[in-house]
Amino acid sequence: MMSNRPIQRMNRREATRRIALGLASISFSESLLDNPRHRYQIGACDWSIGGHSKIEALDTAKAIGLDGLQISLGNVENNMHLRRADVRDAYREASKRTGIKLGSLAIGEMNSVPYKSDPRTEAWVSDSIDVAKDLGIQVVLLAFFGKGDLKNDAAGTREVIRRLKKVASKAEAADVYLAIESWLSAEEHMEIIEAVGSSHVKVYYDVANSTQMGYDIYREIDLLKDLICEVHMKENGALLGKGVIDFVKVRRALDAIHYQGWIHIEGAIPKGAEMMASYKANQQFLRQIFQG
Repeated sequence: MMSNRPIQRMNRREATRRIALGLASISFSESLLDNPRHRYQIGACDWSIGGHSKIEALDTAKAIGLDGLQISLGNVENNMHLRRADVRDAYREASKRTGIKLGSLAIGEMNSVPYKSDPRTEAWVSDSIDVAKDLGIQVVLLAFFGKGDLKNDAAGTREVIRRLKKVASKAEAADVYLAIESWLSAEEHMEIIEAVGSSHVKVYYDVANSTQMGYDIYREIDLLKDLICEVHMKENGALLGKGVIDFVKVRRALDAIHYQGWIHIEGAIPKGAEMMASYKANQQFLRQIFQG
């Protein structure tokens, strides 16, 4: 009798394994039922829909059919205008009127005015935390492209780490995440975050940028796990689903790390194509993949 019990337990384990394998073979579209629809809210970047730092971008987002919008803190010309209470009030009213949520904040101007070297950017980043908190936004994208690129720039990276350390406690107190978007690999992002030592400095992951750099984006998403606080869904010169990125595989990778943040469309307009038609097609494609 006792000698048979281990065999019975092994049989049950084998049956469980086979059931698991059977469930894994169900088509991906059916497996979407396991994930609540609200997990993935779909937005776009204001600069990608012709509205960089323009409140009218919320009306454009509504016309496209988006859930929300990633808005810019501002630019040099308007002195990062969202730092003004009256501008924030206008955005709040536009959001209420259109039904378009304010998904996240971005400081794209740091591509030409680098955080690693320009003293003005320290105030921008610090103030962006106050702006985000006031608007009920939790993620601020910090851009590191163009003049702000950190790739192979050890001195610039050290200065960025120093500056992030200074502002990290403020971000933590406000529960606002400062999200690095750059040409860096997952491992390089992790080194910066570890050096800063803050729970509120994370990664803004762009699937197209990382693909362009030759990184395995599906492996990187798994490697970064809880360090990804928002994602750009992007193709360069093609509609989403018509380029090189497998967005079904991206969905699987994000599901696997239990990602629950916004996904914002950037780029993804074929050469010569019209923005509005392209973005309507892009958001419809993402809804099929990410909202079932």
